[in-house]
Amino acid sequence: MQWRPIANNRGMAILITLSVVTVLIAASLELNRRVRASVFSAATTRDRLTLSVMASSGIHAAMAMLVKDKMESEIDSVQEDWANPDKISSIIMSIPFDEGNVTFKISDELGRIQANALVTFPESRKFNESQRILWDRFLRLFISSDLFETESNPTAIICSVKDWLDSGDDDAITGLNGAESGYYQDLDPGYPCKNGLFSDLSELLLVKGIMPEFYYGTEEAPGVSEYMTVYGIQISGDNKFTFKGKININTAGLPVLISLMPEGYEDLAPMLDEYRKETSGTEYIHDLSSPTWYKNVPGCGDIKIDSNIITTSSDVFRIESTAALHDMKITIISIVKREQEKKDKKWKCRVLSMYSS
Repeated sequence: MQWRPIANNRGMAILITLSVVTVLIAASLELNRRVRASVFSAATTRDRLTLSVMASSGIHAAMAMLVKDKMESEIDSVQEDWANPDKISSIIMSIPFDEGNVTFKISDELGRIQANALVTFPESRKFNESQRILWDRFLRLFISSDLFETESNPTAIICSVKDWLDSGDDDAITGLNGAESGYYQDLDPGYPCKNGLFSDLSELLLVKGIMPEFYYGTEEAPGVSEYMTVYGIQISGDNKFTFKGKININTAGLPVLISLMPEGYEDLAPMLDEYRKETSGTEYIHDLSSPTWYKNVPGCGDIKIDSNIITTSSDVFRIESTAALHDMKITIISIVKREQEKKDKKWKCRVLSMYSS
């Protein structure tokens, strides 16, 4: 019997149909993936925008607290509402959000050491002696003694910072370990000595002898960046400026308090910190309005802190506002300055800088 092929195309039709169905399924899956990715991206963008607005609301609430405080008190201290987490929480509770939450904290920027105050602007390019002593005591808290024979010892760093700040004498190196442009341009990569103000605190890392570990700190302890600031400039009527470098003794952190104490009395600094915060029930019991309140602390009656480096008030503050929503977070950090309007004499907060993390 002679074999003959079946004369029809049903098998081919099935193959074509299966191929088309496979292509359509693949196309549908890819389209679904793209749509889902687009929806997720749009939702993420929406949440980020929402988070930004939420965090900004925290900044504005904090500024309102600072303005209210200025209208009620001439001093600034750890005893005030803006420094009280419970008071801040009550303010936050009054800000309604359908989802997510906001937290913020306020710290006194002038409770920190002013990096630009080491040199006496604009009178001369010399050391501000009170600040030089303060820097030496402060750096010794953060620099290991085994580095004292290197360019990272306190004296060498102070001289290098002075050379970084002073202007018009790029060939005059301070002390034995200072550094001007010649030193920095020989580095790889090289860069010039600024011979001007620090505009950002991280510029300290460019200065000879300042190592990242004691700028940023370690897991065990914070670094110097936690207790220093580039703010504090004061403009005079003749368009000149200065940095008096006065630190608010009412808000300074413990390492700064230790640095403010006269030599030999550093161990009494924790007692000053406790004195500021001592309460009877919910009320603070000690008056911090006088810059010499520290003399009322037991054991401190005979000490004298340099009056050139302390104050009890400030108008420059750091606000850190964090918003959380759908497993996402954003933190906005803003430096603000309280100022009084010339016309209506009302107080407001002007933003000096703002960034997010």
